[in-house]
Amino acid sequence: MALPAKLQNDLRQFQRLQQELSNAAQQRLQMDLKLRETSHTLEELKGVPEEAAIYRPIGGLLVKAKSRKEVEDILTEDKETLEVRVKALERQENHLKERYTTMQKELSDALQAAGVSTTGGGSSG
Repeated sequence: MALPAKLQNDLRQFQRLQQELSNAAQQRLQMDLKLRETSHTLEELKGVPEEAAIYRPIGGLLVKAKSRKEVEDILTEDKETLEVRVKALERQENHLKERYTTMQKELSDALQAAGVSTTGGGSSG
């Protein structure tokens, strides 16, 4: 049985939405990992003596920092930026999840109306 063109188009949009949702989740996980790593580095830095030599990456090089405070300031700024990015990605992911759920129901209803079975192959959840 051939599906109507609109339904085929809706299914393609749904697949694109699935990909967008997957990409957003992956980006959020990567940013969250960087955030945790930066937070951990800041915590570890607190235990380093002020006079200790500390190096920080600049491009592909490690350069001696002027002071521990310089590195702490840089890491704190990075942490704040990452927190904002993680929150923005969480909002994007939640918005995509809402669209996904809505579109999934609409497609299921449309497929049933077209006489296509939507049970059996998928998972519930």
